[in-house]
Amino acid sequence: MTLDLPELVRVGGVLEEAHALLEAERERLEALYKGDRTGDVSAGSPSQTLHGIRDMAGAVAQARQQVALAAGYSVLGLDRRADHALKMARMDPVSFPSGADRMVRPLGEATVRALELVRDLGFFRAEVAVAVDVALAAPQATYPPADWDAWMRERRFRGERF
Repeated sequence: MTLDLPELVRVGGVLEEAHALLEAERERLEALYKGDRTGDVSAGSPSQTLHGIRDMAGAVAQARQQVALAAGYSVLGLDRRADHALKMARMDPVSFPSGADRMVRPLGEATVRALELVRDLGFFRAEVAVAVDVALAAPQATYPPADWDAWMRERRFRGERF
């Protein structure tokens, strides 16, 4: 199967832009929280905010890498490898957008733009776009929960598996 290379170029370009935005935001936040040594690990704390932005940047970088592999394998005529790389690229990005759940509000402009780019990309499952909208609408950081027991009960109530 030959992949749609122009589409992979478009997707790769959007993922590259989103990654650059997240990396710029990571650098800004690291400079902002440079001296913070409180040890606070509550939702929205400096350590959780940095954890979230790093996770999201890494997830987007991983998806971008798999898109590039798919395109490269396709150009080389290695169709089975290209198909596999594309399947890997289309997997829900680990920690995207869930990294935003850890971050202080309001989210930075670059973070919001990166989330919107990936949401509007149309490359991942529709659930990723919904999760982005939920993360963008959250008035405050939601992870880690202050009450783990209540959090677990809510997840079980919704039928989530973990």
